[in-house]
Amino acid sequence: MNDYINIYCVNLGRSIDVRGGSSLSEIFRHYKEEFPEEFTPICADVNYKTEGLTYRVFSPRMVEFLDTTRPQADRVRVRSLCMLLYKSVTDEAPGVRLRIEHSISRGLYCRLLHGDEMIEVTGELLKRLSSRMARYAELDLPFERHEAPTQEAKEIFAGQHLDRKVLLLDTLHQLYTPYYTLDGTADSFYGPLAPGTGCLGPFRLEKYKEGFLLLGRDPEHPERTSEPIAQEKMYRAFTDYLKFNEIIGVSNVGELNRAAREQRTSDIVNVAEALHGRLLGHIAGEIKRRHDEGGARIVLIAGPSSSGKTTSTKRLGIELMTNLIVPKMISLDDYFIDREHTPRDASGDYDYESLYALDLERLNSDLSRLLAGEEINLPTYSFQLGQRIEKHRPLWLEDNEVLLIEGIHGLNPELTSRLPRKEVFKVYVSALTTLSIDDHNWISTTDTRLIRRIVRDHKYRHTSAAETIRRWSSVRRGEERWIFPYQENADAMFNSSLIFELGVMKEYAEPLLRQVRHDSPEYTQAYRLLRLLSYFEPIPLSPIPSTSLLREFLGGSSLKY
Repeated sequence: MNDYINIYCVNLGRSIDVRGGSSLSEIFRHYKEEFPEEFTPICADVNYKTEGLTYRVFSPRMVEFLDTTRPQADRVRVRSLCMLLYKSVTDEAPGVRLRIEHSISRGLYCRLLHGDEMIEVTGELLKRLSSRMARYAELDLPFERHEAPTQEAKEIFAGQHLDRKVLLLDTLHQLYTPYYTLDGTADSFYGPLAPGTGCLGPFRLEKYKEGFLLLGRDPEHPERTSEPIAQEKMYRAFTDYLKFNEIIGVSNVGELNRAAREQRTSDIVNVAEALHGRLLGHIAGEIKRRHDEGGARIVLIAGPSSSGKTTSTKRLGIELMTNLIVPKMISLDDYFIDREHTPRDASGDYDYESLYALDLERLNSDLSRLLAGEEINLPTYSFQLGQRIEKHRPLWLEDNEVLLIEGIHGLNPELTSRLPRKEVFKVYVSALTTLSIDDHNWISTTDTRLIRRIVRDHKYRHTSAAETIRRWSSVRRGEERWIFPYQENADAMFNSSLIFELGVMKEYAEPLLRQVRHDSPEYTQAYRLLRLLSYFEPIPLSPIPSTSLLREFLGGSSLKY
């Protein structure tokens, strides 16, 4: 009897015969000599689903082995580092709770707690943890995958005092639960782990604020760890929201699901929306103070894709009016240069996200004239014609007026290089997600924005989820170049995330993600996002006010766009 099956290996560009039931790691070892010598896979895409190398093949499949130069494989590496850190904490500080909160300063921000009380992270403790992690990495211990009845998994996690994992499983009602063990210590993640501790690359722990950073490999220099960067304002924005989460008693998905089942989400919605109003009111008050001192007549609002810049700008304008300041709004889009002169990206396409797609000379001249009390005529850009056209659009600023300008380049000092610094107030808007799945699984800010964009693009642009996903890597490259390096230039940061939003988005995003074809590369992302949303209990749209930032993506806003 022939017990071999045929699979297509993308890396080799051909079909290969493998024994039925072989693991991916066994298949790779058998054909290793046909791969580049330096290629070391950490996972694989199997029919466009990312799987660990322990995955066994029982029927024909398309397989692509991945190393950490690929985004989905790098997520595997980071998750594995987190489990390695957790194992080391359990060994070196028994009874201490590890909480991995969010990404910041090129690393993952972690805190140690006794119960709910934060404990001091000493240099001596970090040294012990680092040594323990390094020892396990040298031993190349396996991350072993298991699947057990959920009640059994809950008992294992309860025995390790992983109460937030237990709460999450209580709300999911799954028959079976996958989990991993590392030298007898159990943990769970919403994606696969590496085959072992020896393939995770360089890492280190570094003291940071009340906790510490888990730093992994530098993507530009993979032989060394990333170097932290100063992100004081970003840290404060995250910290303020984390305190808010603790006050309302919802800091993880299990607690949000419990609130949904107990029909308490209306209160959470009201409090979260009120927090947005308070934060925007505080920013408006600061603009008013500086305006009264003779500055802040130009307000720039910047942020990455789907951060909610448009709604934030409109609501900030309302808050300014309550401070007796009249807002006038213009778009940077009207300052695009003619298409034939627009820079091109690496693919040869027009790069409208480049700073140099804008007429910086005209922009600075117009803004300088406005500040001098002159009247200008705003340009108009025709995307249909690909060029600027002149219409009668007069604009001037009265003493009690400020100009609001929304655009991705607002924090870049080159955008308004000829204006006096005191005249410019910069606001950074981003959905800094502070809700976690459990203590060791955070929700990526990028994933929240991508889900927002998928829903918005379908509703307003009739774009499929597959197309939005296909373009996302290009959007992210633009953000990395033109937005993120300038975050700390902001005078104020507005966290546009809403703690309940993924529960609301679930109903709208899941049908769109399910339409992504299983035989397309975009299915890898779609499947991962579907898994993320599967953790959430649905939350109805009805309590969401018409002025909510979420309405920018879902519709039903009372604001004019």
